[in-house]
Amino acid sequence: MRHNPLIDLRELEQLHDQCFSWALTCSRGRRNEAEEVLQMTYLAILEGRARFAATSSLRTWLFAVIRNHARSRWRRARHALATLVHLASFAPADGSGTDDAEGQVQRDEQSRRVMNAWRALPVRQREVLDLVFYRDLPIAEAAQVLGIAVGTARVHYERGKAALRRSLRAGRIAEES
Repeated sequence: MRHNPLIDLRELEQLHDQCFSWALTCSRGRRNEAEEVLQMTYLAILEGRARFAATSSLRTWLFAVIRNHARSRWRRARHALATLVHLASFAPADGSGTDDAEGQVQRDEQSRRVMNAWRALPVRQREVLDLVFYRDLPIAEAAQVLGIAVGTARVHYERGKAALRRSLRAGRIAEES
């Protein structure tokens, strides 16, 4: 790591799975895109176009570099970064019992409601919530990754949680009516 002497290769290897997961999120769930974004990130590190100055943790810095590469890729393709999560296809109920089939339908419906509520959030709120809940970053580090102030990240975090809560409660009330 001639251009990045402050990066420990073992630590970088240990962070690979988390980096790929974040790249997948930044690539709207598209595996091929995520692989390319991560390869671009690693290449930038090797070539010295991305330099680690140890002003934050390696993980925080990597997540920021990955996000920047993903955004650049989207800009060049003239696509806006929109939905970060795709609803996974569900296995059909096995028909082994009415309770199991009904339970699967309820779980599928609940998952659909959660996904719709998630997709309805503004991009910045989804990004902050994703980094905090799924990537286990403190809000301060999520703010660093996104290049925003900590206070701004806190506001997006709280507003995102509140919006999800309202949306999911409204869905429950509509079902009961």
